[in-house]
Amino acid sequence: MGQTSSAELIQNLKVRFINNPSRHPRLDWSTVYDRLTANDAALRTLLRMEETGGEPDVIGVDAASGQVIFCDCSPESPAGRRSLCFDRAALDARKENKPAGCATERAAEIGITLLNEDEYRALQALGQFDRKTSSWIQTPDRIRKLGGALFCDRRYDTVFTYHNGADSYYAARGFRGRLLV
Repeated sequence: MGQTSSAELIQNLKVRFINNPSRHPRLDWSTVYDRLTANDAALRTLLRMEETGGEPDVIGVDAASGQVIFCDCSPESPAGRRSLCFDRAALDARKENKPAGCATERAAEIGITLLNEDEYRALQALGQFDRKTSSWIQTPDRIRKLGGALFCDRRYDTVFTYHNGADSYYAARGFRGRLLV
């Protein structure tokens, strides 16, 4: 990543951090800044999150590791990560009308992990996300083995968890991820 790109990204992250203090109470920008400038790999990942429309922001500190948690905070599921089936097995199983890829592989390429249901609900406690879109989430193996996958959204002021065939894909369904720094 070039110096200019790093500086621009850090400035964007700082503005988002300052404009959304309710997402990260008791955290100051200098702590986040120090972690970012010491971690080139995290900056590359955050740049990919930004480039795909995720609008990453700090949403807290991981209790186990003490690391800062960045999460996609775009109002809707990131535009650059939609129209994807859930995983490689689902993509390979489609015989026709295959999407361009799958959520789990795209998340790995970006360097983030899909949110699980608890993480998704915690994010929704910080704001209203996915009011017009939906996002794939981590799916328990027992559901995935039966061909299903889970996704969430917010409708009627309520966060819902649903199921669909893992091979399905929709223009309004993407995925959100998180990164520990």
